[in-house]
Amino acid sequence: MSCTISEREIEFLLYEFLDTEALLQRPRYAEHSREAFDAVLATARRIAEERFAPHLREGDEHEPAFVEGRAEVIAPTAAAWRALADAGFLNAHWSEDEGGLQLPDVVLRAAMSAFYAANVGPASYAMLTIGAANLLRSFGNQGLKDRYLASMGDGRCAGTMALTEPAQGSALGDIKTTAVPQPDGSYRLFGQKMFISGGDQDFTGNIVHMVLARIRGAPAGVKGISLFLVPKFLPDEAGGPGRRNDVALAGLLHKMGWRNTTSTVLSFGEAGGAAGWLVGREHQGLAHMFQMMNEARIGVGVMAASIAWRGFSESLGYARERPQGRLPSCRDPASPQVKLIEHADVRRLLLAQKVYAEGSLALCLHACTLFEDQHSHPQESARAEARRLLDLLTPVVKSWPSRYGAAANDMAIQVLGGAGYTRDYPLEQLYRDQRLNMIHEGAEAIQAIDLLGRKVVADEGAALDLFARTLRRDGARAAEAGLHGEAAALDAALARLAEVSAVLGRLQRSDPDLALANANVYLDAFGRVTLAWIWLRQGCVATLALADAPRAAGAAADHYQGKLQAMRYFFQWELPQAEAQWALLARLDRSAFDMRDPWFG
Repeated sequence: MSCTISEREIEFLLYEFLDTEALLQRPRYAEHSREAFDAVLATARRIAEERFAPHLREGDEHEPAFVEGRAEVIAPTAAAWRALADAGFLNAHWSEDEGGLQLPDVVLRAAMSAFYAANVGPASYAMLTIGAANLLRSFGNQGLKDRYLASMGDGRCAGTMALTEPAQGSALGDIKTTAVPQPDGSYRLFGQKMFISGGDQDFTGNIVHMVLARIRGAPAGVKGISLFLVPKFLPDEAGGPGRRNDVALAGLLHKMGWRNTTSTVLSFGEAGGAAGWLVGREHQGLAHMFQMMNEARIGVGVMAASIAWRGFSESLGYARERPQGRLPSCRDPASPQVKLIEHADVRRLLLAQKVYAEGSLALCLHACTLFEDQHSHPQESARAEARRLLDLLTPVVKSWPSRYGAAANDMAIQVLGGAGYTRDYPLEQLYRDQRLNMIHEGAEAIQAIDLLGRKVVADEGAALDLFARTLRRDGARAAEAGLHGEAAALDAALARLAEVSAVLGRLQRSDPDLALANANVYLDAFGRVTLAWIWLRQGCVATLALADAPRAAGAAADHYQGKLQAMRYFFQWELPQAEAQWALLARLDRSAFDMRDPWFG
């Protein structure tokens, strides 16, 4: 079985669900073709299978080591990085004048899913570097771009985001790292950051840290935060890595998953101050950093979907091959055993995994299409709508695949029974790798408060109105294709979402603490409605394809039938659960809110 998402699934999502070929009509992509896109995807699959997949277990068993103040990783990780960088994936989406291929973001993210499914640990270095380089491209001055961008694009230099501090997690307004202005326009940084993925390693010549810090004397809170570029090595006269900057690796953290990604504690300024340069405007650092954070949230969603798909594929292959018992209707103990997949409960576990994994990936790639539209769509109104809808959906894109990807990987273990808990199969590692995604780029509560406390109520609910119009439009198309029941169910769910959102929106004005107390439940219910929309769209594509006999022959028909059955499952099993959640939210239940510390015992 393949360690990457099937070629047919990627083809369906890009060219049938999303119509990525339509991007070729835009001037930026006029020199591309579907054949060029497919070649990029094929290259990603080949590198993932040859360079990333083989050391999945080795990277888990041999974590990065702290050796004389530096982090050392296993050799195959360096080889995987080099292969990915040499193939141009770090800067493929850049403009040609920057040295890139002007590849659409949605195609790049689909290609990256191959690396994530094969081995997310080493692949995470690329995601972070792409995001850090994009941040520099957007807000850095020309001098910083000239100094660092080319080396980040070709893999000589990696990138990180340095936000969290030992005493401050998500409360970024309370960070203590300080930046002191210098006469030459640079700054000296003092402080400590932790949980910095990729904060040190030994396979690139340099690392660029994107660091949030407070300029000495800046206002308190988020309005006093600025963004700085702090390299591991300072540039020499030729522009290459020179002497070590005052950024020390204080230690490595050992997590339950992603063990082949260094998780670091970094100390800035132990020997006079770490040299850094302002990126963007003073006191606008958090606003700038949100570009990388939101990009990373979508990236984490793609990672979660990819790992869920890998677990689904592994358990499906096992269920098709493993003989186990007989059906309840069989009374003959001498009859041959049936394969696991013949048992109804195993098919339920497999179908739920398919729904979670494929739905999540479709959601993430749709988000990437919105990202693309906000930048390159020829109509300004369409760009504005894509920007608004992506902003609303980003918390769901991060959280839903992470939560239900973990549920899918848990089910994959269950399909294998006792074998699933052993290291003879990759499923227990995939689950551990997956579980980290629920905390990466903000825990679910952070995403929930962002969605309900900001995105839904912003501009008098304009984004929520756009969301509802979009879903109703697609629901009408599905009804025209014959999916009347599912279209009606989606419309009813939208009505409940609007009703409860109005109740909670009004309460936020008088009692925001109570209004947001159950935001996690709101996020989950909102996600169910969103995924119902995503699955209805896939079901609509499948329905129309099955009506076209030449398109729906043999294996193609099976793929479309699988999409339809997955859609039916979601509407029968998953979407109805949102009704109980809406009812709970509408009652403004105070059970958890009124709980007091001493009562916990």
